[in-house]
Amino acid sequence: MPLDRLIIFTRYPEAGKAKTRLIPALGAEGAAMLHRQMTDHTFVQVQRLQFQHPICVEVRFAGGDRDLMQRWLGTDLMYTVQGEGDLGDRMGRSLQSALNAGVDRVLIIGTDCPDLTASLLEQAFCELEQHDLVLGPASDGGYYLIGIRRWIPRLFRGIAWSTASVLERTLAIAAELSLSVALLPVLSDVDYPADLEIWERMNR
Repeated sequence: MPLDRLIIFTRYPEAGKAKTRLIPALGAEGAAMLHRQMTDHTFVQVQRLQFQHPICVEVRFAGGDRDLMQRWLGTDLMYTVQGEGDLGDRMGRSLQSALNAGVDRVLIIGTDCPDLTASLLEQAFCELEQHDLVLGPASDGGYYLIGIRRWIPRLFRGIAWSTASVLERTLAIAAELSLSVALLPVLSDVDYPADLEIWERMNR
């Protein structure tokens, strides 16, 4: 079994529940379809990574159920419900579970960042050979990727999630704990109508 794990946070693409901040621009069905397309795009990059780097891929999902997720993304992946709590609670649980299972290095990504490539994922795993923490800064002040090689619960507490201070606060906690940190290039998520040009540029 690979000793590196990639955890992907996503949601079943049900109209009215997926990419809700894009509904004013795309409608409920359109927003759900875009979420499906961006998730599929992310998995293309993950499959490219798997050609060169043996990893275990786990999907942490919300909405739908395991059967629906398997019909969408395939039966060769681990599936786990995200469960209750804020984003920090859910990410923390997933990382702790992976490390408790004997994983050496573990990353979490979402499916909202079209510019996240297989090579950047490979770089993130490589950075964890020398660093305690790797982060992919997002242009909105959050992060599109986080990776660790040992359980550090403080990284997921006392943070106002989905705000522009997430990355800054995470780096401050890392400094307080004297963690070595690697930063990937700054990329942009597609969360709001103004962000749609990022996806459109990818598909020209």
